[in-house]
Amino acid sequence: MSTLESAPSVRSIGFIGSGNIGSQLARLAVKQGFDVILSNSRGPETLQALIMELGDHARAATPAEAAEAGDVVVVSIPLKNYRDVPVRPLEGKTVIDTMNYYPQRDGNIAGLDDESTTTSELLQEHLPDSHVVKAFNNIMADHLTTQGSPAGTANRRALPIAGDDAAAKGTAASLINEFGFDVVDAGPLSEGWRWQRDTPAYVTALDAKGMEEALAGAVRYADMT
Repeated sequence: MSTLESAPSVRSIGFIGSGNIGSQLARLAVKQGFDVILSNSRGPETLQALIMELGDHARAATPAEAAEAGDVVVVSIPLKNYRDVPVRPLEGKTVIDTMNYYPQRDGNIAGLDDESTTTSELLQEHLPDSHVVKAFNNIMADHLTTQGSPAGTANRRALPIAGDDAAAKGTAASLINEFGFDVVDAGPLSEGWRWQRDTPAYVTALDAKGMEEALAGAVRYADMT
């Protein structure tokens, strides 16, 4: 596990996708005093009930507006739509990728089927001037708001991250800690496969030591029996 750099100040978080994971992360963010800008593919008017629930620290926008307004931006959409993520507004920003690959929903993607790339590497290729971090994709949505605990809690649940930029990983790690979870740094984006679906770390509640062991014990799909 590498040493993470300190995170810069983050005041606002944009959400491209406000479904199960996005909405739960928005609830955590507002609880911690962040401003959130929520978007989805159906338009800001469809988010009004969630905005009313979240209160004055939340507003609805288009994906491009959310990308522009967020100091950090969370992408939480079906993977098949990753090319719809706006590129220019995200230049230079930390982008947290929560996406998972489900061929029955997303269609077959050759580089994922032959395991020559990962979901986050695909998003990074689409966003060449952003800093993508893989996070929040191996936890059930409702566990985000029910299984967090203060730093220092015994057996605190841990979540893994991967990324190619140390500062971006520091930003993501800081948010994860504020949201109630320890962080295990799995290394570069190419290591994000270690907690994809059907691996030991996928949607499994583990502390930091247990998460490190689960990541280390992961095997590629081609090697699964």
